[in-house]
Amino acid sequence: MTATTATAPDKEQPAEEPPKGGDPFDRDVLPTPPGATAALLRSLLAPMKARVALTTLLLLLQQAAVQAGPLLVAYAIDSAVPAFRRDDLGPLIAVGVGYLLCAVVSGALQYAFILASARVNQDVLLDLRGRIFRHAQALSVDFHERYTSGRLISRSTTDVESLRELLSEGLQELVTVILSFVYISAMLLWLDLGLGAVAVASFVPLYLLVRLYQRRAGRVYRLRSTAIASVIVKFVETMNGIRPVRAFRREAANDADFRVLNTHHERTNGDALLEMARYVVGSRLVANTAVAGIVLWGAHRVAGGTLALGVLAAAVLYLRRLYDPIDRLGMFLNSYQSAAASLEKIAGLLAQTPSVPEPREPTRLPPLRSREHPGREVVFDGVRFGYRTGGEVLPRFDLRIPAGQTIAVVGSTGAGKSTLAKLLARFYDPSDGRVLLDGVDLRELAVAELRRGVVMVTQEAFLFSGTVAENIAIGRPDATREDIERAAKAIGAHDFISSLPDGYDTDVRKRGGRISAGQRQLVAFARALLADPAVLILDEATSSLDIPGERAVQRAMSTVLQGRTAVVIAHRLSTVEIADRVLVMEHGRIVEDGAPAELIAGTGRFADLHRAWRDSLA
Repeated sequence: MTATTATAPDKEQPAEEPPKGGDPFDRDVLPTPPGATAALLRSLLAPMKARVALTTLLLLLQQAAVQAGPLLVAYAIDSAVPAFRRDDLGPLIAVGVGYLLCAVVSGALQYAFILASARVNQDVLLDLRGRIFRHAQALSVDFHERYTSGRLISRSTTDVESLRELLSEGLQELVTVILSFVYISAMLLWLDLGLGAVAVASFVPLYLLVRLYQRRAGRVYRLRSTAIASVIVKFVETMNGIRPVRAFRREAANDADFRVLNTHHERTNGDALLEMARYVVGSRLVANTAVAGIVLWGAHRVAGGTLALGVLAAAVLYLRRLYDPIDRLGMFLNSYQSAAASLEKIAGLLAQTPSVPEPREPTRLPPLRSREHPGREVVFDGVRFGYRTGGEVLPRFDLRIPAGQTIAVVGSTGAGKSTLAKLLARFYDPSDGRVLLDGVDLRELAVAELRRGVVMVTQEAFLFSGTVAENIAIGRPDATREDIERAAKAIGAHDFISSLPDGYDTDVRKRGGRISAGQRQLVAFARALLADPAVLILDEATSSLDIPGERAVQRAMSTVLQGRTAVVIAHRLSTVEIADRVLVMEHGRIVEDGAPAELIAGTGRFADLHRAWRDSLA
């Protein structure tokens, strides 16, 4: 029977081509909700409160031991040396022992602090990498079609590394500077109120310098992080597509594109270093001016007898200890700005929610009618769907597939065939209407149950690094070796697998590159058969194969589809021969629907397609 052709809507839009401007996926930074970055950092540190407190205590004690040194120097100059002149060695020996003890205690506490902080840092980074990996897997397919894998790699490598630098080095510098400021300010004010007041006053221009650097560097480091991600994206994209790059001689063009991105990365790095240089020069100018002024004023007071020489010496030592870390504070701010930009991007990624969420109260599917006929009924009820990129792909779509029936879906590119498969696999949810599996809305099914019941085999037949047996068992990890071999034999893959160097234990290497496309497709069918789904979707499963490979896969398909409900998306009409029913789609609507023989005998669109295909074979 032939359906009436409706007015054509916009053609199917590929999800990976968002419109120009306005889409956050066009940029490296995803929108980050207010407070998400701080909340992420708190959640990372919350399980380690006790260890963070211990680490802080160790640093407090270590700084106390370090800052006792100038006090001992002041005591030595003003008391121990005069006592020595009176032949009293006791105070000078006490100063020496005290200084040595402070050095030993400070070193021991520093060692303990480094060990404790390293454990905290590594646990935080371990947790963060795990969160990124788990969350990226949980996000829906439409997210991955729009947000490139290179950016995800940048989030879990470059950005996490920036945070590592902050945690392992920067925070220690910050806490050291803060503790030094508190300790030294208190000591200077205690030793001499005038010197202490002048020293504290010198902190004001330093604070203004820090604020100015923080504001200017924040913008620079966000740009630098984006530039790094762009370089990674281009590199990953080029290496993944190395075959077409070589085939179409894209090396020179890619090199030119990469040079532009790499130059931009170099420029942003230079801007960051320039901001750092400005801060260091300014802080040293303020620090040296303050020390020179205090020394001159202090020397004048010593000469006038209103200040003890030991107090001035201690004050100068304290000031040098205070101003020396100011440069290191710049390094902390350097790490902080880089880490803040990175953490913002990671928080933006983790704030993304799946567009096909898990139901709060899942509904279970009814029991199968029989194990011999495990198929389930599929119904598209008033389904409408359009990608975010614009254009309604399915204006209104109704379809019923009885349990156990195999339908082939044909049509021109952009007709909506793959969209139909993605909705049935629930890679997307319809914008209106329902997709039902034995009367249950797919949105009401737990994702795990849906994935057990509906399996898709694509033309890519993606294999993971690992053995052939592991790849077949992906859909059923608890399968025994006998189960795996039984599925492979049923598909017709056992002979070629057995001929591999290590049989079922042969490592297929990256993306299954060790075996041919047809063999990868057979492994994918064995995987599908072992998973034992009720509904099987074959999306262009034979389009990339040669004739012998296609025939081998077609024999495998007849085994896999037996008793199951199947949707076969096909460009090659030879694939249609195994179907009970053929749907011809145009512009998101079914324009023909019937048995293959019935449509071939007619005068419609499928008859024309079949005639052209036969002529091409001749």
